[in-house]
Amino acid sequence: MSKTKVLIITYYWPPAGGPGVQRWLKFVKYLPKFDIDPIVYCPENPSYPIIDESLLAELPDNIKVIKQPISEPYRFANLLSKRNSKQISSGVIPKQKKQSFIQKLLLYVRGNFFIPDARKNWVKPSVHFLSDYIQKHAITTIITTGPPHSLHLIGLELKAKLGVKWLADFRDPWTTIGYHKALKLTQSSKEKHLQLESEVLNTADRIIVTSTNTQKEFESKTKRPISVITNGYDSHHIKKPAKDSAFTLAHIGSLLSERNPIQLWEALQELINEHEDFRSVFQLKLIGVASDDVVSTMVNHGLKPYIQNFGYVNHETAIKHQMASQLLLMVEIDSEETKVIIPGKLFEYMASGTPILAVGPEDSDVEKILKTTNTGQYFYYSEKERIKSQILSYFEAYKSDTLVVNAIGLEQYSRKALSKHLSEII
Repeated sequence: MSKTKVLIITYYWPPAGGPGVQRWLKFVKYLPKFDIDPIVYCPENPSYPIIDESLLAELPDNIKVIKQPISEPYRFANLLSKRNSKQISSGVIPKQKKQSFIQKLLLYVRGNFFIPDARKNWVKPSVHFLSDYIQKHAITTIITTGPPHSLHLIGLELKAKLGVKWLADFRDPWTTIGYHKALKLTQSSKEKHLQLESEVLNTADRIIVTSTNTQKEFESKTKRPISVITNGYDSHHIKKPAKDSAFTLAHIGSLLSERNPIQLWEALQELINEHEDFRSVFQLKLIGVASDDVVSTMVNHGLKPYIQNFGYVNHETAIKHQMASQLLLMVEIDSEETKVIIPGKLFEYMASGTPILAVGPEDSDVEKILKTTNTGQYFYYSEKERIKSQILSYFEAYKSDTLVVNAIGLEQYSRKALSKHLSEII
């Protein structure tokens, strides 16, 4: 039986680093096992804020990847401030009161002159190129994945022009995503975003989202069928390292300015002051891009001597840290908008065999997943005493060498199982 050809239109592709690239890299790895022949379309010369060369080794053999040039404003923004441009393109936005004039200018321009995002200039040349490619290679199904949501506009135009089957994959929401508030959007810009979002949601043949909360949001905006396919974890051949001898609490990934649970830092400060044995072995590992605002808050709570700031590391090294640490920290912004966010790293956290301590908003998908898989404990920002008590409980288990995870039901989140689900939708 011949395989079904599917064109996947994505901005992030190796050697891009960070969570955005993982989802479709893994789908492309497993879809051929379910009679799907994926063809990847991505930029030839992208401005990736994070590079991870190690991901190139994960590319499947014989995968077809086609590329076209892209023109991005970040190249020009670098002339004003390379550091600010890179921070904004990677999503690290300083708090309003701490923004410089250059940062405010870049945010205003990004928000109001590049709708829906800074990759909008890639839409027309991509539609022109792909129209011929799709017809020449008899492709009947396309998938766009965002953010950047400009890529959904490529799907929108190809659907109108060729009538292909179109699946729109939303790794994050569009108009309700937290950073929209930071982009200094004018009223007309807000309305333009809503209009484009509505066109995509009501034109695609099927919408794919990563959380049930995003599904609920989109169900109020479209009658099109919506499927939830979360991110997941993959098997790997990395040898499990020995556990850290210290009592390490590790946060892996970006710590944005608003991901700043002060009650957690207070709880750690109190544990350090009250328990000499805790103070003598505690370490806080920061692995990834950490906002200056968050690090300053930690320092103000007396945590500077205990911080190990590794910065960005490649994916393989991140997995080793997940397995070696005593506890894994997950923090999400405390807002209504962020309860829909399920960080891709959550599933790798769950598969690492390391207990998870999560802090975030109420009624989030992350809280439900942690409870049903028995892989960690979830707390709200205000629950300092509960957080403190739980960390102390974990510490006692660490001292008696009984700090373990008894996970249940993880297989449903394996990349292979998720790819099978996707293949059935296709």
